[in-house]
Amino acid sequence: MVQGQRLVVDSGRRLCLFEWAMLSYAAFTLLLMLLLWGRLVDPVPMLAGRIIAVAMTLGLWQLYRLKPTKLTMVLRVTGQLCLLGWWYPDTYEFNRIFLNLDYLFAGWEQSLFGCQPALLFSQQYSSPLLSELLCLGYFSYYPMIAAVALYYFWKHYDRFAYAAFVILASFFLFYVIFIFLPVAGPQFYFKAVGIDQISHGVFPNIYHYFELCQESLPIPGAEGGLFHDLVQQAHNAGERPTAAFPSSHVGISVVLLWLSWEARSRWLYVPVLVLSVLMFFATFYIQAHYAIDAIAGLFVGTAMYFLFRKIYQVSGRSL
Repeated sequence: MVQGQRLVVDSGRRLCLFEWAMLSYAAFTLLLMLLLWGRLVDPVPMLAGRIIAVAMTLGLWQLYRLKPTKLTMVLRVTGQLCLLGWWYPDTYEFNRIFLNLDYLFAGWEQSLFGCQPALLFSQQYSSPLLSELLCLGYFSYYPMIAAVALYYFWKHYDRFAYAAFVILASFFLFYVIFIFLPVAGPQFYFKAVGIDQISHGVFPNIYHYFELCQESLPIPGAEGGLFHDLVQQAHNAGERPTAAFPSSHVGISVVLLWLSWEARSRWLYVPVLVLSVLMFFATFYIQAHYAIDAIAGLFVGTAMYFLFRKIYQVSGRSL
């Protein structure tokens, strides 16, 4: 109880690290916007979004200072998690102005595996059961984030802000990578150049193709399946030709896996482990990523977990 009370007092006096992570990202991308203003397609909504995000963050902080309770703390975290759905497509507004690099990544994939796993996996293993299991894994992304955050809230409230910081800071570092590494992924690149060329090992440079075009292939798998259709609807609603390498779905799943291990709960760790394994294979089964994206996500996610865990400790906050 003493630790929990100390968290309430400290958090009321200052912004939490997870809020500083968002504000730092907003400031960095605002500076980038100003430098690239003339090349951005529509920078005004991007600027407005940042103003709203900062105002919401400061407003929830002030609410917490007036009413320092667990409810107002969870509102602060929930607000930042909800904003992730807006920050993700925002990366596309930046990287669409750079030359696309998918031809390089598809070529490296071919050199490493001798084929395109994202093209062949769903063709070779097309059973409805496997399709639904993998789509379940992919769809579990945000539910897993919510489950880990809520577990810390209920069982380790004194470390709730810590878990939120590690998750959110990892997201923002992925977004920085995605801004400067314009890789769209197989579902967009294969559609742009044609399956015939991909199947023959031809990977043309398409330069600025995705600056204006956002067409993608439909999600492979068993059409009509509950999770297949949910994943398809999610992609139709918010997917952009961005954020392929490294896979943040895999990377964030690894971060959640480490946090689950740290929480010392097999009831949390085992489901997150199973869903993370499904997530890993699902990323290239549904053609959202190249296999090398998923592999890189394992290492990058682990590095981010230990990096932000250390930063939290160095900041003077105890775990």
